[in-house]
Amino acid sequence: MIDIQCLGSSSAGNAYRISDGHTVLLLEAGFPYKSIQRALNFRMSDIAGCLITHEHLDHSKAAPDIMRAGINIYTSAGTATARGLSGHRLKVIKALEQFTIGTWMIMPFDIQHDVEEPLGFLLANTSGDKLVFLTDTYYCRHRFRDLTHIMVECNYSLDIVNDRVASGHLHPAQKKRLLRSHFGLEHVKDFLKANDTRNVEEIWLLHLSDGNSDAERFKREIQETTGALVRVADR
Repeated sequence: MIDIQCLGSSSAGNAYRISDGHTVLLLEAGFPYKSIQRALNFRMSDIAGCLITHEHLDHSKAAPDIMRAGINIYTSAGTATARGLSGHRLKVIKALEQFTIGTWMIMPFDIQHDVEEPLGFLLANTSGDKLVFLTDTYYCRHRFRDLTHIMVECNYSLDIVNDRVASGHLHPAQKKRLLRSHFGLEHVKDFLKANDTRNVEEIWLLHLSDGNSDAERFKREIQETTGALVRVADR
């Protein structure tokens, strides 16, 4: 049984608490440290480690403070260098090299984003739960079996983006950057169809854009695609 708590999921900041009932992890740290403390009811000592996908501040802002609080940060060398992270609480990880935190076995994997060495994460525990965490990418070449939980970015829909460009509400350059850096509704559907979702209990849609998304529509269409319970992360 995996418990997922969204602390926030947008360009203003991203952070999620996950637990298998034994080991608690923080995925991303994109808010000021004090905000994360408050969201977790100041129970920071429960956190066994923090995984960070890439250096953008909406995913890594609190990383230095989290390390100062005695919590290990797990991220790539590229992310650590870009954010200027160092010290014994920094644990540098590599794509496709598995590591363990408590009861979690974690496999980082490479993704595509406009940053240095971004990662996604596949997390499994001894109870048979398997969660994939995928955000801030426009493509994922990896396929996953026996998933029970999916946390995936669903930032925009192409038709909404095109309508906003046509109406002058979105600059064509912004559209170009969006399509080369983020997962949209169409990507999510393709990703789900390409992976083993037979045992999926729950799908979380993350990082929805303020102007380029439609939460109710996205939730409905992903439910229709998979038949699984779909949640939209709070922004």
